[in-house]
Amino acid sequence: MIQPCPTRRQMIAGGLVGAGLLAFDPSAHAATGTGVPARASYGAAVRGDALANDPAYAEALAARCRVLVPEGGLKWPVIRPNRETFDFGEADRIAAFAGRRGIGLRGHTLAWYGGMPAWTDAITSRAEAERVLTDHIETVVSRYAGLITSWDVVNEPISDDPSSPKNLRSFVWSRTLGADYIPIAFRAAAAADPTARLVLNEYDVEFVGGRFAQKRDALLRIARDLVDSGAPLHAIGLQAHLPADRSIDRDGLQGFLREIRAMNLDVLVTELDVIDATLPSAVDARDLRVAETARTFLSAVSEVLPPSAILTWGISDRYTWVPMYFTRTDGLPNRPLPLDANMRPKPLMAVIERFTRSA
Repeated sequence: MIQPCPTRRQMIAGGLVGAGLLAFDPSAHAATGTGVPARASYGAAVRGDALANDPAYAEALAARCRVLVPEGGLKWPVIRPNRETFDFGEADRIAAFAGRRGIGLRGHTLAWYGGMPAWTDAITSRAEAERVLTDHIETVVSRYAGLITSWDVVNEPISDDPSSPKNLRSFVWSRTLGADYIPIAFRAAAAADPTARLVLNEYDVEFVGGRFAQKRDALLRIARDLVDSGAPLHAIGLQAHLPADRSIDRDGLQGFLREIRAMNLDVLVTELDVIDATLPSAVDARDLRVAETARTFLSAVSEVLPPSAILTWGISDRYTWVPMYFTRTDGLPNRPLPLDANMRPKPLMAVIERFTRSA
């Protein structure tokens, strides 16, 4: 196993201590007397290249966010270009920026089917898979122990149309370890940083329809299995990539959240944006529909289990994944995020501010 560079980690930690951040926990929250947060912390996913090259983007993040998460800088293809090498450059730069600005950090992600380097295809045995997975998690989480205080440990484990909780995404860890890869990952993360808040992250649990109900049921079963086995699960992450033309299942979502609350788990909104590909062209009307979609979702969640953090997957329409998969047929830019491409706040920002605290 390749060990992280202690001098580099000490440099990052020094910057965060100097900023008064080391004890900050973005999963911690002000109690209301019922054990739930009064207001969530707002944050956003960060692109390392944009952070380095776009001062307006950096200033928008610093001015508005209390927590940041690297959008890609901690994913396997970035930090594991080959089996022997760890490349923490982008994540370290984001951590240093957060430290200078007194902003908290989340980590994304330690086990995800959607981003695995080609070299992992050669892993075929259970023993080797468990060793590689646990060594990776130990190295990454221990490097940022006390700095990254919340991790998406397992991301998107469930297939898009599950008939049972056993319908997991097929990738190297599920093929070699089966469903056991999930508690293995959580236990490895907790061993590397016992103070970190560990999150099971998933999407498409909010909507009306049979497959979305099945996904909620499957996610609940995984969460219960982890809790019943004593695995260190602390929260469920609701990604909340919300197509504006899809209906929120308020009753189904709230029933799901009541089950989460009964397990004494927290909830975070981890990747919020509103997909506007099918909305009308007029910008003002479109922005209002985007904001209303987010308001409907956040209200439904907060009525049952107010999230401890609300993060958008990016802060500005200048940098968003949405047009890569949901390009508008009228050729106009997508507008899924709280700030427009010129870093000006939109109605979505006002909605988020209703559910978050800025200090």
